[in-house]
Amino acid sequence: MADSEEKKEVVVETLFPEIANLYGDHANIRYLKLCMPEARYVEDALSEEPYFAAHTPDMIYMGPMTERQQELVIEKLRPYRERIEELIKADVLFLITGNAMEVFFDAIENEDKSRIEGLGLFHYTAKRDMFHRYNSAVMGRFEGMTLVGFKSQFTQSYGDNRTEFLYEVTKGDGINRETKLEGVRRGRFMGTYTIGPLMILNPDFALYIQRQLGAAEPHLVYEQAMRDAYEERVRQYESTEFVLL
Repeated sequence: MADSEEKKEVVVETLFPEIANLYGDHANIRYLKLCMPEARYVEDALSEEPYFAAHTPDMIYMGPMTERQQELVIEKLRPYRERIEELIKADVLFLITGNAMEVFFDAIENEDKSRIEGLGLFHYTAKRDMFHRYNSAVMGRFEGMTLVGFKSQFTQSYGDNRTEFLYEVTKGDGINRETKLEGVRRGRFMGTYTIGPLMILNPDFALYIQRQLGAAEPHLVYEQAMRDAYEERVRQYESTEFVLL
């Protein structure tokens, strides 16, 4: 880049943090702010037009929410379905965690077989079972690194993600109990049931996100403490038979 060329501002957009904030997963963005304070962080309230409607951010983040809030978010985003598809095709970075991923699916099915039509950007159906929460630790391989995290959900998702899964699970389950393929990935769209928060539990994943955002010198705040905790968690996961609750 020429010295006279102005450096592009990195914009990170968070969708609806006032409701999409279960399990402390919004700490993904709070931590990213510590590592990349020079970026601009935009937070969209549910009552506002999303920033991405008129602008192209570098990253869009959305975290888990209640089932009722999922329905509100789907209806909020439905008028922007084509714009979201356009942003995915344009390789905007998406990180969508927990049940927020289901918003982008074809449908969410209730126990009585009634359906909530999703945005239809990914051809999967999430099936709810509100009397049985699925809790589990999870570990797998992503881009040459070992990812660790947790799952806590009332849903399992069904559909063939063999060509667009996010990572392969080595301990735990994928998008349902019959598969080891977790999440969805298309271009730079990453959706996963895995919570943690991912960027705090996985230091190399936090560096990966920074590189995806063009950071020339990605770094970690509290790096040694993060790596010590990460290495201990990997040891525990590798030596433990997971019990699903």
